Amino acid sequence: MAKLLILNRLTEIPFQSLLNSDWLMMYVKVKAKDVRFTIPVPYVFLNVAISILSSKFVQQSANKWTKEHFERKNIDFTIPLIDKKALKPIVQELKNYKGIVLVDVKAKDGTEVKVRL
Repeated sequence: MAKLLILNRLTEIPFQSLLNSDWLMMYVKVKAKDVRFTIPVPYVFLNVAISILSSKFVQQSANKWTKEHFERKNIDFTIPLIDKKALKPIVQELKNYKGIVLVDVKAKDGTEVKVRL
């Protein structure tokens, strides 16, 4: 695999390219009877998803949408706030464990799902 060499303007020291796809991806593999596919998920998408899910608008909307259901079932529950500052370092740390399998599930019907860093 060819790597792109990028130099720091001030120090002239090279650093790793951000275009190295193995370094920036999480892979979701799905195997079913007729279908097999792999979905590469860049860590950038995870950061964007965290930002969206931790926004006050989304959290308030989720509580509003679920409030009626919880009232019908007599459940006193509100969806807890998601703290973006707590989740971002987790995604950063995942980059250090390239190749580790996070999820490996096999159903009785033969469907398999595997999530690998």
